[in-house]
Amino acid sequence: MIWGSTWLVITWQLGVVAPEVSVTYRFAIASLLLAVGCIATRRSLRFPARDHAFLAGVGLLMICVNYILIYWAERSVASGLVAVVYSTIVFMTPIGMRVAFGAPLRPRLFVAATLGVVGVALMFLPELVEARRGGSMAVGVAFTLAAAAACAAGNLIAVRNHNAGIPTIAGTVWTMTYGTLFAALVAVARGSPWTFDARPAYVLSLAYLAVFGSVVAFATYFALLKRVGAGPSSYTAVATPVLAILLSALFEGYRWSSIAVLGVLLAVLGNALALRAAPGRGAPRPDPPAHE
Repeated sequence: MIWGSTWLVITWQLGVVAPEVSVTYRFAIASLLLAVGCIATRRSLRFPARDHAFLAGVGLLMICVNYILIYWAERSVASGLVAVVYSTIVFMTPIGMRVAFGAPLRPRLFVAATLGVVGVALMFLPELVEARRGGSMAVGVAFTLAAAAACAAGNLIAVRNHNAGIPTIAGTVWTMTYGTLFAALVAVARGSPWTFDARPAYVLSLAYLAVFGSVVAFATYFALLKRVGAGPSSYTAVATPVLAILLSALFEGYRWSSIAVLGVLLAVLGNALALRAAPGRGAPRPDPPAHE
């Protein structure tokens, strides 16, 4: 539900502040809040240098590259279309798991992914037709595909981090911290001005994205990844557009049609199949006690 709403909320961040600067602000706040929480609950934030390299990799891909490209994409295309194109991650992640870890490619999961992506595409069919005409919309689609690929690669490193026993919350602190630093470097490299938009829409959307869209959603997502694996977890990219389309109808003038309703039904059906296709993994490895 949170990530379904962030597609729209991100559009309220655009305009005055450069996207890479907004991403820096967002995850700086999120990482600080998580770090304070870890200190308050006596969770250790110390990791070996080798683990820091992998945590930095997730931060670079899932935070910096992923979100900057999404922000750039939403400057030229509707948030719903970004959600459609991003849903292709449900194909990228299982293929990546096969290449990186030798995980089996489960036919049911690919059937579920196909149903889901087709369903999401039907929801936003007019935007997809418009994208074929090229121009700025085609650039936005390209940015979104690149963002999905970066996130899929980040998923693979996150699986490695889980297998290495890195605690979810403490690891997320460092992932967001490194992502913040990389985003700041992008802003500096591009010569982006460090401005701030004091209007309520920007401030409130920044707070929502930092607290709910980052702290709550990422901690939940990494816990989900630990429990069911990267393939089924990536299917959130198909589930979230169902809510995104409802918000797009309210705020962006999206008009329902019978094809869009069919798309929602296919996405829901695909989601159900993806959950059934998730391999039984038993009880997840618990995080170390807070005092360790």
